[in-house]
Amino acid sequence: MSRTSPDLLPGTLDLLILRVLAREPLHGYGIAQRLKTISRDVLQVGESSLYPALQRLLLNGDVDAEWASSENNRRARYYTLTRDGRKHLAAEREEFDAIVSAIQRVLQTA
Repeated sequence: MSRTSPDLLPGTLDLLILRVLAREPLHGYGIAQRLKTISRDVLQVGESSLYPALQRLLLNGDVDAEWASSENNRRARYYTLTRDGRKHLAAEREEFDAIVSAIQRVLQTA
């Protein structure tokens, strides 16, 4: 059975990409695969969402990118988290945790 990803809250994809890149530099396909694996196939991010998010993060200075050979010897653009990206990740994570906590409180008491 094919599964589609649930709609993410605005800004959540950027947060997830930054978190994945905090571990190690990856190319776009690697980022999508890591998100899929960690989420146990719930989050399946397509190219039409992933690459605009990566471009936005590049323009904001949260990630850097450089071309290199991938595991299968193909040319791929590898993304690396910057110092500003780490700060952004920490701030966004704190804000996201507060929102999730608030939603959980409402769901538990409503």
